[in-house]
Amino acid sequence: MQIIKMFEAKQIVFSFEIFPPKITSPIETIYKTLAALQDLKPDYISVTYGAGGNISDNRTSELSSLVKNKYGIESLAHLTCINSSKVAVDIILQNLKEQGVENILALRGDIPKQIEAIGEFNYAYELIEYIKQKNGFGIAAACYPEGHMDADSLQQDIEALKIKVDAGTDYLITQLFFDNNYFYDFMDLALQKGIDIPIQAGIMPAANKRQIERIVSLCGAAVPNKFIKIMNKYEHDQQALQDAGIAYAVEQIIDLISSGVRGIHLYTMNNPYIARKITENISTVLKFANNRKDID
Repeated sequence: MQIIKMFEAKQIVFSFEIFPPKITSPIETIYKTLAALQDLKPDYISVTYGAGGNISDNRTSELSSLVKNKYGIESLAHLTCINSSKVAVDIILQNLKEQGVENILALRGDIPKQIEAIGEFNYAYELIEYIKQKNGFGIAAACYPEGHMDADSLQQDIEALKIKVDAGTDYLITQLFFDNNYFYDFMDLALQKGIDIPIQAGIMPAANKRQIERIVSLCGAAVPNKFIKIMNKYEHDQQALQDAGIAYAVEQIIDLISSGVRGIHLYTMNNPYIARKITENISTVLKFANNRKDID
């Protein structure tokens, strides 16, 4: 099933993101995580390329197939295009198609450092247009509530986002953010620009202070004082930090759902405990919201 059909049927789509195990580890190391996530009944699970986003990393295709065909959950395969040829992309698309994977998150990917980017794609919208020509795939794209780090301004980034949407994007998933006000301001600007497709809010709970600091340094997300206090207070107690991070994420999610968000995409960092606790805390709110969709 193409994921856009879930948005048509439900008020709120709830999904998880996982990443493949290291190339030196057997794929079976992810089985326990997937079995635990399966019990939570997400609408779908997305699979990243992991660090570096190398298009030759076939584990994304393998794991996306595993999610769908072994665990019975719709999957969304990440696909980056920078420094890639159409032939390389075609191989990935054919592999996904053969495995029954119908959904792709089309991304530019990080520009390689110290290596001149040479390929047939320079921007995500070019990849989206190319996939759209192939038929049979649902297409998601990324968006950035605080603006992409490469953009001169949020307004410029939203103009670039409109190009991605017009190229054939079905729905959007946001970069992580810790202050919902950025998301609401972004939504207003997107609507003003004519972007009216579903947008899922990407939420990452705090589980490890160094991990959060590294990710924030890469994406530029603002960290509110309230969140900083949590990380500083509990950084030396892993369990306490996880539980405090879960509480913060749940508060964010409840506010988003109450404000009419169309979806929640949880960056699980392959941690079933975090995914379970958050799912349990918001389950009745999700059920209520989706029952309202049925009534409407």
